[in-house]
Amino acid sequence: MQTTIYYGPWLCNAALLARCARRCVAEGHVPLLGCIWLADIKGDWQGRFMALPAAAGGRLAVTHCCCDYPTVTDLQRRRSTWNNARPGFRETWGREFGAWPQSGGRNWPGHHIFDLLHGGHPTAPANVLPVPQLVHDVFNGAYPACYSRGGRWSAAGPDRPYVD
Repeated sequence: MQTTIYYGPWLCNAALLARCARRCVAEGHVPLLGCIWLADIKGDWQGRFMALPAAAGGRLAVTHCCCDYPTVTDLQRRRSTWNNARPGFRETWGREFGAWPQSGGRNWPGHHIFDLLHGGHPTAPANVLPVPQLVHDVFNGAYPACYSRGGRWSAAGPDRPYVD
């Protein structure tokens, strides 16, 4: 199995925007203010099936729906929880996916997909994605714009915003 991660941020395509709109309605946090396509995880498998060569693969779009979530009052507690849990989180993540990525001997930041300011869980395994520092900085700059009404992130983008 080979995993490749393509990092955005990109505009969500029409299908992802529609999925986000349904999510906002289901959670009671309407309207949808925007959608950020953070990353696309591509998995390719090669092996044998019934003694014949075989190959398969799939993709997972990692998105954040900027529903009309209220901001939390306990942001500092959430950040402290993440800071205290970070080493153990990386170790647990590494047992499943391999060592936590590094650049220049420094661990990549863990980006909270559902951001802490709007209620994201600090240590939920499906809420943290390792990203290079420069990408993390871009993501953090995109979130406030996603929560602003009528901003750039409310428009639909292409079906697939990159070529591999």
